[in-house]
Amino acid sequence: MITFGYKGKFTGPLRALTAIAIGVVMVWSKANALNIAVQIIAAFLVASGLVSLVVGYKNRADGAFALMGFNTVVDIFLGILLFLFPGFFAGLLVYLIAFVLIGFGLFQIVALGSASGVFRMGAIAFILPVVVIILGMFLIVRPSFIGETIGVIAGVALMIYGISELLSSWKMKKAIDEYEIKYPTRKPEPEAEEEIQVKDVEYEKVDEQ
Repeated sequence: MITFGYKGKFTGPLRALTAIAIGVVMVWSKANALNIAVQIIAAFLVASGLVSLVVGYKNRADGAFALMGFNTVVDIFLGILLFLFPGFFAGLLVYLIAFVLIGFGLFQIVALGSASGVFRMGAIAFILPVVVIILGMFLIVRPSFIGETIGVIAGVALMIYGISELLSSWKMKKAIDEYEIKYPTRKPEPEAEEEIQVKDVEYEKVDEQ
């Protein structure tokens, strides 16, 4: 059974809530949806760079400052670049969202399919990932007449993906629990003979009088 991406307790829900939050912001901002999304990503990169700087400084004795410092420079540079040219990166963001939706939609179907033999999934668990994939393909071949509403459509697609991810995470958690009940991990058998450790004891000889 494929559990990669769902083994952690918060991994799936975190992906889902992040996608829903970004989707809500994009739908709310409407015409500037893509620019707002780019700025959110830029802010995240800058914050990530600053965190790397702090972590690297605290662990400088272990030689981590050089690597973390390089990561800081890259993250902050990319963040500033996104802030300065949000319009240029907004067009690329649509394709990025589209490929993410298609990739994660396919992954959900494969993971749910592998777990269906252990736990009953239900049709809706597979329908939502298919919808996500269709929306991702639509964003790639988007018609020109939708114009500025492409950001709103991308936001709605992210929200649908988030809902699908929440449902998939719940289903996969049930499947993993059921699998562990049916196929418990065998504990190693205790050794037949235990080693007896002999401890040397210092002693002093007492002279008889």
